[in-house]
Amino acid sequence: MRVPLTPSVRTAVVSAAAFLVLLALVAAHWGPLLSFDRAAAAGLHLHALADPGLTRVVRVFSDWVWAPWTMRALTVAAAVLVFRLRADRQFAAWLLGVALVEWGLQQAVKSAVGRDRPRWRHPVDSAHFAAFPSGHAMAATVACGLLLWALRREGAAGARWGAALAVAALSAVGVGFTRLWLGVHWVSDVLAGWLLGGCLVALSVACYERLALSRGR
Repeated sequence: MRVPLTPSVRTAVVSAAAFLVLLALVAAHWGPLLSFDRAAAAGLHLHALADPGLTRVVRVFSDWVWAPWTMRALTVAAAVLVFRLRADRQFAAWLLGVALVEWGLQQAVKSAVGRDRPRWRHPVDSAHFAAFPSGHAMAATVACGLLLWALRREGAAGARWGAALAVAALSAVGVGFTRLWLGVHWVSDVLAGWLLGGCLVALSVACYERLALSRGR
C-alpha cells in the first residue's frame, strides 16, 4: 500500500536522510567536518572561560530548565492532561511511548557511534555517555514537537499558536547552544540531535494519523 506524502511523512524522510548523511560523515571521520567541529568548539570554549557569570547561567538552563528529564516530564504532564481532560487514552499512551522511544533511541545511537566528547584542560562542565547525538538537543526537539502536536490537536491558533512556536523554537535552539557553550558537544552532535528528534516526531505523527485513518474506515 502506498503511503501518502503528507507533510509529516516528507519531514520524516528529509530529516532521516540528513541525519544518515551526518552520521556517515562522523563515522568516516570526514576531515572538513571534524575541523569545523574543533574550531567552533575551541572558540566557544574561550568565550565560556572568559565569562564565568554567563557560563553559570547557561549551566542552569542546560542542567535544569532544558535538561532531558525536564523535557520528558513535560511530555508526561501533557499526556496526563490529555487523559484527564479529553479522556483520550490512545493519544496519551502514544505521547508516552514516543518519549520512551526517544530515550532508548538516543542511547542506542550513542553506544553504536561511541564518539568522544570535547576535552579541555580547563573544562567548565562535564557530561556522561558518548557525544553523538546530543541527548539534550534530541530530547528538547521531541518534547517540544510532541507538545506542539498536542496543542494543534486542541485547536491552538493565532497568538496562542505563535507563542507556542516561539517557546518551542527557543527551547530547541537554546539547549543546543548551551551544550556547545559548555564545551560538552560538537556542533555536529547538536545538529544530529535536532535531526533525529525531528524525524522521530514527524514519524510518530505520520504513523498515528495513518492508524487513526485506518481505524476510521
